[in-house]
This record gives sequence, C-alpha cells and structure tokens, in this order.
Amino acid sequence: MSENNDLTPRAWTVSALCRAVADSLDGQFNPVSVRGEISGFARAASGHCYFSIKDDTGQIRCAIFRRAASLMDFAPRDGELVEVRGRLGVYEARGDLQLIVESMARAGQGALFEQFLRLKAKLEAEGLFDPVHKRALPAQPRAIGVVTSLGAAAWHDVMTALQRRVPHIPVLMAPAWVQGPGAAGTLAQALLNVYALTAEDNPLCPPVDVILLVRGGGSMEDLWSFNDENLARVIAQSPVPLICGVGHETDFTIADFVADVRAPTPTAAAEMAATDRSVSLEALSVLEHRLNRGLLRQQDRQAQRLDAVAARLGLSLVRQQERQSQRLSAIATRLSRPQALLGQHTQWLDRLAGRLNSAVQSQLTGQAHQLDRLNDRLGFNRAQQVPQRAQRLERAALRLSSVDPHRVLERGYAWLSDDNGQALTHAGQFQAGQAVRATLADGDVPLTVTP
Repeated sequence: MSENNDLTPRAWTVSALCRAVADSLDGQFNPVSVRGEISGFARAASGHCYFSIKDDTGQIRCAIFRRAASLMDFAPRDGELVEVRGRLGVYEARGDLQLIVESMARAGQGALFEQFLRLKAKLEAEGLFDPVHKRALPAQPRAIGVVTSLGAAAWHDVMTALQRRVPHIPVLMAPAWVQGPGAAGTLAQALLNVYALTAEDNPLCPPVDVILLVRGGGSMEDLWSFNDENLARVIAQSPVPLICGVGHETDFTIADFVADVRAPTPTAAAEMAATDRSVSLEALSVLEHRLNRGLLRQQDRQAQRLDAVAARLGLSLVRQQERQSQRLSAIATRLSRPQALLGQHTQWLDRLAGRLNSAVQSQLTGQAHQLDRLNDRLGFNRAQQVPQRAQRLERAALRLSSVDPHRVLERGYAWLSDDNGQALTHAGQFQAGQAVRATLADGDVPLTVTP
C-alpha cells in the first residue's frame, strides 16, 4: 500500500505548476537570445508591444514593455528578421510560453519581405505600376463587382457602405479564399468571373463598371495571397477600373500597386466605388430649379416684346389719323365758298376718305396678323421647350428608376429578414424553427426554418 502511495504523482495547482515551469526555464535558459522573423506585431495604447518571433517550423510569443520599446532605434514590422534578447517565462493567465524582450535589433528583412521586394521590383520594371495605366472611377456605375470571402467581415462592411450610399446600384459578388494555400488562385479565378460580367450585351445583369478586391487586416502572412505574381497580372488585365482595399491603412500588397486605385480599408473602397445617391439627387434638383427659372425668364422676355409691339402699333395709328384729319380740315376751309368746286372736291374728299379708311383697315389687319404671328411663335417656343425639358427630366428619372433595387427582386432574388426586420445574409444566422420573412418583387412571404 505504501508502494502505491510513493508512485502517486504530486497534485499541483495550476498556478504552482506554471511558476515551477517558469523557475525551471529561468534556471536553464535565461537570459536568452533568439533570431527569427516578426509576425503579428501590434503596439497597445499603453506603449507595450506584442508579437511572435518565428522560423520555418516554430514560433514563440513575445512581449516588449514600454520602457524597452522606447529604446528601439527602428519601427518593427511583420516579416523583418530580428535578433531579440530577453528572458523566457510562462504567462500564467494562459499557461503560454512567453519571451519578455529586453532589446531588439534588426538582423535582416526576412524571407517574406525579401520576396515581396523582389516581385515588386520585377513588376515595376515591366510597367504594371505605371500611372499611365490607372483609370478614373465612374461616378455612377451600372453595377459593382466585389471579390472577397463570403464569410469575411470585409464583405459585410462593403455591403453596409453600398446600401447606405447607393442602394439602387446592383452588387455582384464573386466569392474566393482570401488567406491560406491556394487563395491566390481562387482570387484570380473570381476576378476572371467578374470580368465576364463587364460585357455590354450581358442579358443577365447590367454591365459591371467597377470592381472591388477587398479583405480585412492581418499579418503579412495573412495578406500574402495578395502578393502573388499571377494575381497581379490578372488584376492588370481588368477591363474596367479596379479598387484594391486590402488590410488596414498601413498595409501594402502587390495588388495595391497594380490596381487602378488603392483604398486604405474595404469600407473606403466601397465609398470610392460610386457617388452618394444624395449628391445625384441634389444635382437633379438644381437642374430642375434652373430649368424652371429659365422658362420663366423666357416667358417674361416674350411678354415684354409683345407689349412693345402693341404699344408701337397703337401710337402709329393715332399719329396717322391726326395727320389725315388736319389735311381734311385744310381742304374744307379752302373750298367752303365755290359750290361747283366744292362738289368736285367733296367727291374727291370722299374718295380720299375711302382710301384712308381702306389703308387704315389694311394696316390694322396687317398689324393684327403680325401680332397673331408673334403670339403663335411665342406659344410654339413655349410649347416646344417645355416638353423637351420635361422629356429630359423624365429620361433622367427613368435612368434612376432602372437601377431601383426592386428590379433585382424581379429577377428572382429575395431579401430575407427576421422578425425585427434585420437582414439575414449568413447561414449561421438561421436556427431551426425560426420565423423568417422573404421579400419578393410583389410582396412578402412568411417562412419557417426547418432542421
């Protein structure tokens, strides 16, 4: 019985075992100097830095506290080959092996970073980064293509931004892997699939006018798929402008240099893809106001011309009548006594009066006809300009309505939402027995999720 008790191992508490392992490491290894590549470097708000140092087959978590970090003479970044000196220990909260770094020196640029620089120099020499090849982005694309992972947060961020800014523009998604072996090949194939949707005669959807290649942030290894040479050449073949939004603002990949536009984040890429709908609506409102104001000014000018013509016509008739009256009075005065002559002149006067009346009537008729022609021209101009302006406004409205999101529903798509009206876009959001509402082109259909 005592022999069995002697063979029973000691029962450690977790914290005591961690401290014992830490003491053992400290006695056998510390201080220690390690050479390897930086991976996942991050600086906390406190000033402490956390990262891993690795080689081809292993890695160690590292921490360098603010005082030691302030003594470094360079800014570490992923992929750099460094030599660190510090003390091995155990981080008891997780039971992880951890190297507390006391000093760090640059030992080289690391294999990944060297590959990046070699490929960048090669493609730059071939002219793939030349600004001459960069194309301007369309203000209002007919459709937007997106290449990313269906399960990535970048896809959600892009769709949120596009739904907020341009909900009327169709978005076509080509899924691909964005990390790991084979990811570069799936990204290249997804881009080629989107290129096929840029054709003007595509009967299935409006042609794609701009493409977004996006992924969230990560370490240099996480983003390495976007440093592939074949992917870079596929990007350079894009038939329409391409925006690359990979990682965070400080991350750079080969894809960023080849693309027409580099965006600091996936959300920024979505915001660059199209002008906000509110800007277009405001521009239409300004054009409508200018059209109405121009028509009113034209009407005022024509009315003033009509008033001026009428005034000149009235003044001319009055003056002519006064002159004829004066001539008749002079003749009557001269011929008031000789009766015979008076009769002759009376006849002559009657003829003159008839001619006068005829002339006056003819002139009045001519002026009236001219006034009618002016009125007709004014009405014709007004009738011609108003429909033309209205037709332009209707065409603009039709173009806007042609990209109505309901048109997408009419092609067989559906919008799924829960009881609170929240959109359901991922399979993980569904549960057995859950009530779901499907919005179709002509109404809503209640659904229930079955196991």
